[in-house]
Amino acid sequence: MDTDLKTQMSPPLGIFTLLNLTPTSHETLVVNENIEKIPFNYPADIVGITVTLDVFPRACEIAKKFNSRNIPVVAGGIHITCSPDECVSHFDAICIGAAERVWAKILTDADAKKLQKVYQDTGEFCGSEIVSPAYDKIDRKKYLYANVVTTSRGCPCRCDFCYNSCQHRFYVRRPIPDVLRDIRSLNTRHIYFVDDNFIGDPNYTHELLAQLDGMNLKWNAAVTTKILNHLDLLDFMVKTGCQSLFIGFESVNNAALAKVNKDNHSEQYDRLVYELHKRGIMINASMVFGLDGDGPEVFANTLDWLVKNKIETLTSHILTPYPGTRLHECMEAAGRIIDRDLSHYNTAHVVYKPQNISKDELYKGYLRMYKQFYSFKNILRRTPANPKQRKPYFLFNLFYRKYGKLTSAICKILPMSLLGRLAERFSYKV
Repeated sequence: MDTDLKTQMSPPLGIFTLLNLTPTSHETLVVNENIEKIPFNYPADIVGITVTLDVFPRACEIAKKFNSRNIPVVAGGIHITCSPDECVSHFDAICIGAAERVWAKILTDADAKKLQKVYQDTGEFCGSEIVSPAYDKIDRKKYLYANVVTTSRGCPCRCDFCYNSCQHRFYVRRPIPDVLRDIRSLNTRHIYFVDDNFIGDPNYTHELLAQLDGMNLKWNAAVTTKILNHLDLLDFMVKTGCQSLFIGFESVNNAALAKVNKDNHSEQYDRLVYELHKRGIMINASMVFGLDGDGPEVFANTLDWLVKNKIETLTSHILTPYPGTRLHECMEAAGRIIDRDLSHYNTAHVVYKPQNISKDELYKGYLRMYKQFYSFKNILRRTPANPKQRKPYFLFNLFYRKYGKLTSAICKILPMSLLGRLAERFSYKV
């Protein structure tokens, strides 16, 4: 169900943060290979690549091409941070963890031809040290939305299947004035907060919302099911313009959740959905299939729950043991890893031996879940009771999911940002 709309949804903030960390004496060129070709003949002195897991093989290919011209390549990003020992041999240098304190040294060492193999800030990283992305350097025409903001890095939860269970991961909150500065610099009323967990520290979130109150924003974010324990905070979120929330329900199977250290309780899901819908908040539910304890019936049980509760949108995943996570350690020790092609580690392939379901059943069930959830019948059955939600609901379900390929084709003709603005006006009148 995914199309290249996903890769053009928003700019990669990590790269644009590095731009703001780069001394102005350097000339820089930013290339996002999702949407443009890499100029391999560019006269670079050093190349930096930010690496997520499934693009690691491609990152290695890119490094080899520049190395063939004697241009050093440094790699960073979440996969490098969480699995540095497996990555270090493929690049001239790697950056583990936050780049704020080490990027300038990397450039200085490269200029002096003294590039080290590993750079890592071993001190305690503070939220006040987080540098804003260079929003002014983003070509907004290339993206549906450039209005993306972070209030924190990391997550205080340590679910076994998540990158936040890796070493070198941390959770810090940004100073609220820094967040407000970023919001104002974007000059828009519609904001996407792209934190792993917007309510990682509920007291901080409350303080932030107090500053957002009166700004007349429309915003979206990702939270955990623990928002049910903070209904006063949820009320404040509505008051300050919250429109929808991405929530990691992950499974309707409590036994399966417990095995991956996920502190969710499915018996509370119905009440959580009720409280959100009562306040006019739409839900993007994240569900993971193939957890130990999941049998073939998990798909029908999940679909029934999603449709019964009129969940507006679904992001579905096949359980994936990312290297560096606790889940990967356990599966590796048990000999359950059956596919080591990292390009398949994108939650859309079965790369391990499931416990109570066959590999084929898991993959076909994953595909069937998307098709059934976004069928015309179930789109109509899930129509929100709140009339104000119906326009963004049908816009996403039809033009992003069901007919995403058509929308993607239109985006090759019209600027992505134009479609994003039209979607905002149609949905939220901003």
